[in-house]
Amino acid sequence: MKIVVIGTGYVGLVTGTCFAEVGIDVICIDIDEKKINNLKKGIIPIFEPGLDALVAKNVAKGRLEFSTSLEESIPGADIAFIAVGTPPGEDGSADLKYVIAVASAIGQYMNSYGVIVTKSTVPVGTAKKVQEAIQEALVKRGLNISFDVASNPEFLKEGAAIDDFLKPDRIVVGVSSPKAEEVVRKLYKPFLLNGHPIIFMDVASAEMTKYAANSMLATKISFMNDIANLCEIVGADVNMVRKGIGSDVRIGNKFIYPGIGYGGSCFPKDVKALIKTAASNGYQMQILEAVEAVNEKQKSVLFNKVMNRFQGDIAGKTFAIWGLSFKPNTDDMREAPSLVIIEHIIKAGGKVNAYDPIAISEAQHILGNKIEYSNTEYEALENADALLIVTEWTDFRAPDFDKIKKALKNPIVFDGRNIYDSKELNALGFEYYGIGTKNN
Repeated sequence: MKIVVIGTGYVGLVTGTCFAEVGIDVICIDIDEKKINNLKKGIIPIFEPGLDALVAKNVAKGRLEFSTSLEESIPGADIAFIAVGTPPGEDGSADLKYVIAVASAIGQYMNSYGVIVTKSTVPVGTAKKVQEAIQEALVKRGLNISFDVASNPEFLKEGAAIDDFLKPDRIVVGVSSPKAEEVVRKLYKPFLLNGHPIIFMDVASAEMTKYAANSMLATKISFMNDIANLCEIVGADVNMVRKGIGSDVRIGNKFIYPGIGYGGSCFPKDVKALIKTAASNGYQMQILEAVEAVNEKQKSVLFNKVMNRFQGDIAGKTFAIWGLSFKPNTDDMREAPSLVIIEHIIKAGGKVNAYDPIAISEAQHILGNKIEYSNTEYEALENADALLIVTEWTDFRAPDFDKIKKALKNPIVFDGRNIYDSKELNALGFEYYGIGTKNN
């Protein structure tokens, strides 16, 4: 099979590389010449554990190629994946201009039957627009080439994307014809040998599945954060509550960890887009509107704890921040809670010295010289008035608490991810403030 993946961002690059890993010939396309040239040299534009090695391996084996030319790559392709960005518009809806532009280009260059698959996260109805754009381009060329449009949403977790793709818990595909199903099933056959299920459905349902999945997970997070805030008020410990409800198989123990809100490229964008899709169809997603509101408020919870502890005055004080990315094992800072916290601290006259194992370069690109950056987590503590845990990197789970205590001006820890035990830190002489716990 000849596979073309258009877009070498997070989803496109992981998709193309993993298909190549199972022996399929793949061409990854992008209009960014610099990015393509770098990829040919083995320079990866994103941080994802294990991706650089897989790219290098499959390029060396000749199964993975990179190009800027759709004209040379699309002819003869059995499947073309559209994996370009769908950034949120000002009103929260997904911007489909890149998806439609790619669809038009495919129509300009295809010369035989193929399945065009939207891998980008797109709202219900996008497949129809893709089909119309391709058909319009074919009509202009005076050609009558049959094709199918399918939807194959991705469920990759940043930091674990390779395993998620190679060992999927499910593969969801929306198709509109038996022929398209046959082609896609053949493509995914290497991933089904270990019993991983592939679920075929209509295209609209597949498009909705992606948004519904992310919105459900976001809902669990915001629900637990709301419970955590109430726990503090009534004197309960959310860590105990979490264990109590997580043992119920109907609820489960995933995505019920309280913290300082979700971020990243998916949850915020997809929740907004689903709310907008509903509104454009005359329906109000009341639960998701609340999910979004709770999440935005939650990003300020840790800063509010800081202000309460210092009686509303942090002018001239320095705060060490451990963790800048929105989650561990990525350098992604899109919608990261760290950005909100840092903005609040600076606005209140405070200073920040931050450390992150991976995201320092990204932070420098976003924040510039607004804050100080450290080479190690302990360096960030020097002359700091308190420590804020913002991202739950494994590097921070078992630190040298004596070293922390000696480096800080005050032995104060604000734990935005509840990775430490309050009783243990109190016994070590720290003031400890977590989320939804009996603080200090």
